[in-house]
Amino acid sequence: MADDMQAGGRSDGRFDPRRWAAERYVQDGVTVRPLSCAIGAELEGVDLAEAARDDALFGTVRELLLRHKVLFLRRQAITRAQHVAFARRFGELEDHPVAGSDPNHPGLVRIYKSPEAPNDRYENSWHTDATWREKPPFGCVLRCVECPPVGGDTMWANMALAYECLPEAVRARIGRLRARHSIEATFGAAMPIERRLALKAQYPDAEHPVVRTHPETGEKVLFVNGFTTHFTNFHTPDNVRVGQDFTLGSSQLLQYLISQAAIPEYQVRWRWERDSVAIWDNRATQHYAVMDYAPCHREMERAGIQGDAPF
Repeated sequence: MADDMQAGGRSDGRFDPRRWAAERYVQDGVTVRPLSCAIGAELEGVDLAEAARDDALFGTVRELLLRHKVLFLRRQAITRAQHVAFARRFGELEDHPVAGSDPNHPGLVRIYKSPEAPNDRYENSWHTDATWREKPPFGCVLRCVECPPVGGDTMWANMALAYECLPEAVRARIGRLRARHSIEATFGAAMPIERRLALKAQYPDAEHPVVRTHPETGEKVLFVNGFTTHFTNFHTPDNVRVGQDFTLGSSQLLQYLISQAAIPEYQVRWRWERDSVAIWDNRATQHYAVMDYAPCHREMERAGIQGDAPF
């Protein structure tokens, strides 16, 4: 593959990780420790139960989320009710049609894994949550209830940075492309045909721009992932030429774009502990749950926040 198509490679030198580097700093009494040059910061001095009630503290957390795209906190021994109350400060919560929710707290999805029921097929995949919805989630608040002694990390990727670092020819070609996102072809693929078709009837494939504009930051974000099946307006004569001797057709281009999340320079990796929390902006990131902890238990609880239609 041509040099400027290498992992994150830009022949014009525009990729400079130092641009995103930052030292620990304090904002409105909250200590912020960036965890990578591209994405992610750990917050100290924040109690999420308090942030659910305190407008000023919540406003600081929300501003930091827009800046760092994913925030991490340790030692958050909050109840399910407090978890839901904090997440609702961002917006209304949503249930998941496949994963189970807590019956007493609608919108709090239980992601429980054990040696008896590992459910492996829903891990080891880069994705943006629920892009098969017409209005994918704004973001999520995920808390660790129980984790293995080793393994079970989660990674996040900055998809605004991934877009910015694409070769010029690719960015020029994908600006007006649209693509389909499917729950049938992902979660539904493991189901008997009757359940799969019923799931698709309830959630028809959604169509979104390949490059979305973040509604608050104005950033351009590469918006294809593991739920994306195909472009809807890519014509064969419009293949993308990159360099002098390399051309990408429709399926090649889609797989190339999806693969950008796997570039380490765009990522942060988080080691879970009990009562750790991650809060992420689903509009600008992808994430990957690493299934490397069998046969141990791992129990997570996630509150997903309703979002808007991408544009």
